[in-house]
Amino acid sequence: MTEHIEKIQALVSRFSKETIDALDKITTVKQVRKGEILLQQNEICRKSFLIIKGVARKFFFSDKKEITTEFFFQDDIALSFKSYLYQKPSKEVIECLTDVTIETVDYTAFETAKKDFPQLMEYDILLTELYTIWLEDRLFDFHTMSARERYESLLKKSPEYFHHLKLTHIASYLGVSLETLSRIRARI
Repeated sequence: MTEHIEKIQALVSRFSKETIDALDKITTVKQVRKGEILLQQNEICRKSFLIIKGVARKFFFSDKKEITTEFFFQDDIALSFKSYLYQKPSKEVIECLTDVTIETVDYTAFETAKKDFPQLMEYDILLTELYTIWLEDRLFDFHTMSARERYESLLKKSPEYFHHLKLTHIASYLGVSLETLSRIRARI
């Protein structure tokens, strides 16, 4: 179990039954097919998506190229953070790379529930802190690790789904050319 899931579970274990019931009431489990889009570019991110099973990716278009910024594996929360927070159109797309099982929470329903159940404010703050930590780690890794080290780290994160990632998406995520990625893979 990853550290962020342990922190979330520890917090939720302190919630009142009423708070847990309120959170359950606004949470929906869905099955989504490979290739389906959870969020379109220029669409407002009105839901958060907790990946229960499967893999998705977040990307944007730059000069007609897709730039992959995140892969979402089990226990990751997929969303366009800025779009979700400000309820403004997203610059990014979230696409399912496999069939995916997700838990969705509607932004408006969550905001309403936070007013009635203050413990959900703690939950919201924790999720924001965890996303900030993930982002800081990603930036740190990008500046301190070689492309090979970043590739190996990605491979270890979710080896059971790694074969679902296209090499072009991996190269884009690592910030290297497809040729450089081929050389990295040949050395491993």
